[in-house]
Amino acid sequence: MSIHIKTADEIEKMRTAGRLASEVLQMIGEHVKAGVTTQEINDICHDFIVNTQQAIPAPLNYKGFPRSVCTSINHQVCHGIPGDRVLKDGDMVNIDVTIIKDEFHGDTSKMFYVGKPSVKAQRLVGLTYEAMCIGISEVKPGITLGDIGNAIQTFVEKNKCSVVREYCGHGIGRNFHEEPQVLHYGKPGVGEKLVPGMTFTIEPMVNAGKRHVRLLPDQWTVVTKDHSLSAQWEHTILVTDDGFEVLTRRPEESWD
Repeated sequence: MSIHIKTADEIEKMRTAGRLASEVLQMIGEHVKAGVTTQEINDICHDFIVNTQQAIPAPLNYKGFPRSVCTSINHQVCHGIPGDRVLKDGDMVNIDVTIIKDEFHGDTSKMFYVGKPSVKAQRLVGLTYEAMCIGISEVKPGITLGDIGNAIQTFVEKNKCSVVREYCGHGIGRNFHEEPQVLHYGKPGVGEKLVPGMTFTIEPMVNAGKRHVRLLPDQWTVVTKDHSLSAQWEHTILVTDDGFEVLTRRPEESWD
């Protein structure tokens, strides 16, 4: 499958989908608190996407995934299935949202704290966000995907954490997952060269311990093998003529 370069009209639809996805994360923050189940988080997001935004929650029934968002708690790396688990004080949770609007996808995730987080959790979450931002700041025409991965990996490992290698960012547009794969590790100068009109996600998963993961019997939830904490942030990125645009940027975020 080749990389689909977006037209001006498609980019406008991507901007709309990205904005809506970011609005779901802005909306859900006040509901992330002790005593709430991940199923309740899912249901609130689902209702907002379907009834308020008049959009479609992309994960629901995607390759059999049974919910509208992913909720990954503490040592869960990604793809956690919302259910009857009750959030408790000290938890950290990643909420991963992808919506479809006018046939195009917006994909983003954010880390939330429940009550007061541990110092270790705060460090990991902050470091992972910075790693994502470092990867995003590399984006411009002419650089390679390896440049992005290397920048993220170098920063994370310098800070004595590890990058998950089994899961990566991806092209996105009319399809949830398109070419190219966007690895969060790698070597400078290696891989596909970026050109204007490419859209893809950057979504590093960073473990406080070793990088190794395992898949739970539900065939979706991924956890750290050593039970160490894991954090993830994600944005959908457009390659512009002279740099990048973060299509899922929230109001509190800014890039130079």
